[in-house]
Amino acid sequence: MALDKPYLDVPGTTIFDAEQSRKGYWLNQFCMSLMQAENRTRFKADEDAYLATWPMTAEQKAAVRARDLNWMMRTGGNIYFLSKLGATDGLSFQQMAGSMTGMTEEAYRAMMLAGGRSPEGNRVLGEGGNAQGPMSMSSAWKEWEAAHGQMALADAVQNAHAQAAQGQAHITASVFTSHVPAIGAAIDHGKTGDDYWKPLFQGYEYSKQWMQGHLPDVIFLVYNDHATSFDLGVIPTFAIGTAAEFEPADEGYGPRPVPKVQGHPDLAAHIAQSVIQQDFDLTLVNTLKVDHGLTVPLSLMFGQPEHWPCQVIPFHVNVVQYPVPSGQRCFQLGQAIRRAVESYDRPLKVQIWGTGGMSHQLQGPRAGLINAEWDNRFLDRLIADPADLATMPHIDYVREAGSEGIELVMWLIARGAMADVAGGPAPKLAHRFFHVPASNTAVGHLILENRND
Repeated sequence: MALDKPYLDVPGTTIFDAEQSRKGYWLNQFCMSLMQAENRTRFKADEDAYLATWPMTAEQKAAVRARDLNWMMRTGGNIYFLSKLGATDGLSFQQMAGSMTGMTEEAYRAMMLAGGRSPEGNRVLGEGGNAQGPMSMSSAWKEWEAAHGQMALADAVQNAHAQAAQGQAHITASVFTSHVPAIGAAIDHGKTGDDYWKPLFQGYEYSKQWMQGHLPDVIFLVYNDHATSFDLGVIPTFAIGTAAEFEPADEGYGPRPVPKVQGHPDLAAHIAQSVIQQDFDLTLVNTLKVDHGLTVPLSLMFGQPEHWPCQVIPFHVNVVQYPVPSGQRCFQLGQAIRRAVESYDRPLKVQIWGTGGMSHQLQGPRAGLINAEWDNRFLDRLIADPADLATMPHIDYVREAGSEGIELVMWLIARGAMADVAGGPAPKLAHRFFHVPASNTAVGHLILENRND
């Protein structure tokens, strides 16, 4: 079933949800730029030249030129961002609000002095209240609609029918792997055949072959940022990348020579909306550079292609600064993600990857800790009894697997999204591999396939 958006039938109202945020990202960023006096001066001096520096759609730029706030909101604008444009034009918030109602400024002010607009008749479309007449439309919007509206409507209807006929998205498999930065360096510098590295990369040869026969449309990739895109100014517990593409980050050695990651903004926004409605607090990230935590797993599974063969949704989990999410919370989040994917009305094949770990400690006198026995027990439990594994407290990870071994809670997100957790059949173990060491880390790797029976 499609994601429920009950607010779509509230008249005269545009709710700024994850889909709107994705659609209006550059429009809203343009508005934010007007908080700087220098930019306001440049914009006022030559609007077209300034707008040309922003990657907005032609319709968004046309709406800005027309100063039509309703039109801008339809294309993803948010009133708090759009107010920066109004302030640049010297308008008060009341003047901006009035401009969207079809009323004169005087009539709007009189309405507010009389106690404001009543909710009566304005709660649901069709009630016939005073917010349900035609909204104020600039002549520029009307001209745009005449030229483009019918075509866009026809495309939307056709796409809606096609999607409804095709079916729902579903999770086909989960992949688990460590994401050691030195592995990426070995690939990038042609050292995969060296005596030290060869045993590790042989463990992924099966995985590359398996991927050729099980290529998904989208990978939902759970990883942690390593003080790359998120510094100590902002530390989101869970953050989902909703952009169309993500550049490899420079972690101090220069960006890895790997392709840009192509996102799936529509599915990412859908997952965000669904998961937040299931009471999980996500941070939506429209601009994100991805580090080795995300690119190394892709390299291990796909090698060195010119382009990554499928779209990827980055999903960051804070495991750097305590408090970090519990294994139980991560396991439950995986279940919410599965429900979100299965409510998406397109027949996409989705894989969910859990990355990080296994046992390793990178700091202090205990640096270099490896616990291979514990790691393999973790793999056993992850396969056979993930619900019990999810109850393990943080301190057990730290004591047994090292301070950075806490990354393994991210594997529980991917495991929680598998069908058996929701009462389906047990997954098929397609591949298991373990190796010590890769630089400072024990490397673990699993592929679990959802069964159709």
